[in-house]
Amino acid sequence: MKIAFVGKGGSGKTTLSSLFIRHLASNEASVVAVDADINQHLGAALGLAEDEAAALPALGAHLPLIKEYLRGSNPRIASADTMIKTTPPGRGSRLLRVTEDNPVYDACARTVLLDGEPVRLMATGPFTEADLGVACYHSKVGAVELCLNHLVDGPDEYVVVDMTAGSDSFASGMFTRFDMTFLVAEPTRKGVSVYRQYKEYARDFGVALKVVGNKVQGPEDIEFLQDEAGEDLLVTVGHSDWVRALEKGRPAPFELLEATNRFALQALQDAADDSYAHRDWDRYTEQMVSFHLKNAQSWGNAKTGADLADQVDPDFVLREGIDTLGAFDGGAGEEIVSPRPQTHRPAPQPA
Repeated sequence: MKIAFVGKGGSGKTTLSSLFIRHLASNEASVVAVDADINQHLGAALGLAEDEAAALPALGAHLPLIKEYLRGSNPRIASADTMIKTTPPGRGSRLLRVTEDNPVYDACARTVLLDGEPVRLMATGPFTEADLGVACYHSKVGAVELCLNHLVDGPDEYVVVDMTAGSDSFASGMFTRFDMTFLVAEPTRKGVSVYRQYKEYARDFGVALKVVGNKVQGPEDIEFLQDEAGEDLLVTVGHSDWVRALEKGRPAPFELLEATNRFALQALQDAADDSYAHRDWDRYTEQMVSFHLKNAQSWGNAKTGADLADQVDPDFVLREGIDTLGAFDGGAGEEIVSPRPQTHRPAPQPA
């Protein structure tokens, strides 16, 4: 499942996304964690020392490698230079899987051990001195969008993305790339304002959205969130001594996290797993193509000097069972169900 955590700055979305990642890992699930926030804190929230978090490779810095690998032998893409963040896969494109080994993970992911369980961690990367005053952060998260567009994930495989704060997530089509979006909201007017805005923007795109109430101190806070979010409110989370100890650099084993918070994290996993039955690969692919054509016309064609609409393979639908090179039967457009590449959970080695 592809899962996003969103919310206003300071809502606690990075903390909750890191707890959810730990929860999945403790259940021995295969997890790829992605820090796509402009403020890169997910590594630290997962227990990395400051220097370890700073040493994580930046996805944005490896964009040429990512494009060249994903392009594969797709005849519709003349060169990696003509790929933009929304370029969709087609026949001949290389696809990504959660548990495989590939050059993208080799260059851009590091294995983090969470109570002995391995998780692949990727980070968009912070602004550099060369970016200041001239670069948009969405050019960096384009690497994440490109990877999600080429990702084929199945049951019991999770990609968890800590998104940039507020409504900035809507500056690209990436907000439609997820099976489930958890919006972290504090029980305040500002906290629920982002929820209303997100729900309004996402309404026409079939985005599955659930609210996670955070920093809840009592029944009045719960009632406020219920009034504001209604059936979208999935669960609420209160104070955690376990999290406080982690933030002090004194982490305890995850099994000691408060039972109420463990139950809340299980509710998140159940909601994500339940959304699998509603996965619509056709709609997913159509949205991918729609955003690509919009970006091509708006700026992509001018930037690359090519008609990027030609990159769209009209007979291709991204779905499970497709092989890593997007191969189809040459006749009626039926997919060839090829054996999956050899997969495994990441080897247990420190970041």
